[in-house]
Amino acid sequence: MMNWNALYHRLREQIPSLELRQNEPMSRHTSFKVGGPVPIMALPKDENEAQAVLAVAALEFGVRPFFMGKGSNLLVGDRGTGLLVMKACDGLGRLELLPEGEWPGHQTILAGSGVSLARLASFALEHGLTGLEFAHGIPGSVGGGVYMNAGAYGGEMGQVVSSVTSVSLPPEKFVQENIDPQFSYRHSVYQERDDFILRACFNLRPGDPAEIRAKMDGLAVRRKEKQPLEYPSAGSTFKRPAPVDGQPVYAAALIDGCGLKGLSVGGAQVSEKHAGFVVNKGGATCRDIVELITQIRERVFKETGVTLEPEVRYLGMEGEGWNF
Repeated sequence: MMNWNALYHRLREQIPSLELRQNEPMSRHTSFKVGGPVPIMALPKDENEAQAVLAVAALEFGVRPFFMGKGSNLLVGDRGTGLLVMKACDGLGRLELLPEGEWPGHQTILAGSGVSLARLASFALEHGLTGLEFAHGIPGSVGGGVYMNAGAYGGEMGQVVSSVTSVSLPPEKFVQENIDPQFSYRHSVYQERDDFILRACFNLRPGDPAEIRAKMDGLAVRRKEKQPLEYPSAGSTFKRPAPVDGQPVYAAALIDGCGLKGLSVGGAQVSEKHAGFVVNKGGATCRDIVELITQIRERVFKETGVTLEPEVRYLGMEGEGWNF
């Protein structure tokens, strides 16, 4: 049985400056605002602290941490989970314009994994660089965005990320520069690697700041009009299904077509504004949300034959039995 107190005190001893929390409720760290406690959460302030956490956890205790960003695509069980959680936060906030772009006619921004996508997009605007307008309204971080190849309104991270630097669990090689993320739809190679993303480089084109701002403002208006931003959620609950007979298929349209808008389980509800969102109307538990997602998937499959795949990641106690 894991001795979490021993790990906590060892981390305290080895990395005195590290921010550490014990029995930290994950409801404080997920956009759904649900989730029980984790025994230890580490919030490294820089890359050296991140490497030191991995060394202590892996080499001395045989522990593989769970890596997270802002928790905007994460659903955590009500009883929490028995893991060391390592969160990329403001300390990993390096953000700078590099002197030369890697591609002709482009400029490169380097961003730490804890930088919010909104801040990154605003930084690009300040320097007259286009390509990140889509990211301004995504409530995630650079690390999480790279991990899942986050996207919206026709843009995604894979279109602008040129390289990623990460640190792997020892005894493998530690810092690995210029990793090819191998992006595909809502996927990167990091979903198969035990790596903590440290930073990423974004290659962007010069643009007219007024046009960039207008595009960002236009997308913000579309989000406000169409999405239930007033309630906690994880954004789009499901991935875009594969085309049927060569025609695009959209999860929200399928859910709406099955008459599921407004369907509720406890405090969880299929948004009445946008059927692609499951929201926390107030007091929802993780179990409520999971049960609602399960009912949606079963109903859509029964009526359309399409299997919806959740975009949200689930983290919970072993044996809870969530089947997605």
